[in-house]
Amino acid sequence: RTPRDLEDFVLGHDTKFVGVGNTRSMLAVWREWSLDVYLRKAWESGIVLGGASAGSICWFDGGVTDSVAGPLTAMQCLGFLPGSNCPHYDSEILRRPSYRRMIAQGALTDGIAADDGVALHFEGTKLKRIVSSLPRASAWRLQRAGRRAIETRLPARYLGTRR
Repeated sequence: RTPRDLEDFVLGHDTKFVGVGNTRSMLAVWREWSLDVYLRKAWESGIVLGGASAGSICWFDGGVTDSVAGPLTAMQCLGFLPGSNCPHYDSEILRRPSYRRMIAQGALTDGIAADDGVALHFEGTKLKRIVSSLPRASAWRLQRAGRRAIETRLPARYLGTRR
C-alpha cells in the first residue's frame, strides 16, 4: 500500500492487530507514513486495536522495549492509552526488575505489566477486564512511590478449561 490509500485501508476495517517486532523501527515507519495519525482516527472512531509485545506497548504513553541493542530501555510510544506498559513480565528474566526500576526512577509513568498469555481489555482509556489463555498468568499495576515502585497483582480471568 502507498501512503495515499493507507488511510482508507486502515479506516475500512473493524479491527487492527499488531504483532511482535521492533517497536522503535515500527513506530518510525508508522510516523513516516502517517499511519500513527490514521490509527488514532481508527481508535477514536471505535475500531478495535490490539496486539502482542510491540503491539501492546505501542498504544501506551510508553513502554519497556528491547528494540535498542543492550539493556532493556524505556520508550515513548503513541499515547492512545495513559501510562506505561511492559509485556513478557513473567517470561523474560530482566523485564520485571527493569520495569520496576524505570517506574521508580521516573523513566516511565505508572503502568500495567502483563505476563505472557494475558490480554488487557480497554474501553476508551479505561481498563475494563484482564483475561488470560494461561491458568496462572496475571497482570500487574506498577506505581511510583517515592524512589521505589509498588507492584500490585491484578488477577486475570482464565478463559480455558480448568482440569
